[in-house]
Amino acid sequence: MSGAPVGLPAVVVVTGTDTDVGKTLTTAALAAALQAEGAAVAVYKPVQTGVVAAEAGDVGEVRRLAGTVACSDGVRLVLPMAPVAAAVREGAALPALVDHVAAIRGLAVRHDHVLVEGSGGLLVELDGEGNTLADLAAEFPDAAVVVVCRSGLGTLNHTMLTLEALAVRGIAAAGLVVGSWPREPSMVELDNAEFLAQLTVPLLGRLPAGASRLNGAQFRAAAPGWLGIRGGLAQR
Repeated sequence: MSGAPVGLPAVVVVTGTDTDVGKTLTTAALAAALQAEGAAVAVYKPVQTGVVAAEAGDVGEVRRLAGTVACSDGVRLVLPMAPVAAAVREGAALPALVDHVAAIRGLAVRHDHVLVEGSGGLLVELDGEGNTLADLAAEFPDAAVVVVCRSGLGTLNHTMLTLEALAVRGIAAAGLVVGSWPREPSMVELDNAEFLAQLTVPLLGRLPAGASRLNGAQFRAAAPGWLGIRGGLAQR
């Protein structure tokens, strides 16, 4: 992780270099670390796929691990597919970009930080109009994006592509998080971590593999030590 703790803005967007890289775990760790500083944190997931209404889903997992009360999603879809494809097959309507913006702004009024967890990667469409998580992030000029990446082979290309996509859109990158770091990393993983740590975008931390198996109290106690971040408490 970087030397000095990295300050996070009021709106933090969490994306991944791919699906299943640890975005939800990272969101929970960010929430736990910020709450340990006394910040009021809300979590919003614009689109949750692959879950039925009665299931906890990603926001429920954040609530379990981080103890964050204000966790919500914009829409839930059953099929484990990209949002637009799932909505078409289910005959469901997806919220418009303005709906997500309004929800996040409403949460920001009452909280120091709003963590917005995307579905899949940065350029996965959220609605039927071609708007992506990048477009949502761009609606908040002071927001920054945390990019969650893998530890193993292929992660350097995917990470650099995601950072380049952010840069060309003028969206700030708050830092990188390795979503699952093995107890015994390979030479490839060690070299990858060294490369990521030398980028101008800070490496905020590496979450230990198996962290999701911790109970809430254990997770909240450990999370602040995994991430080199600090909050920017707003005056409410």
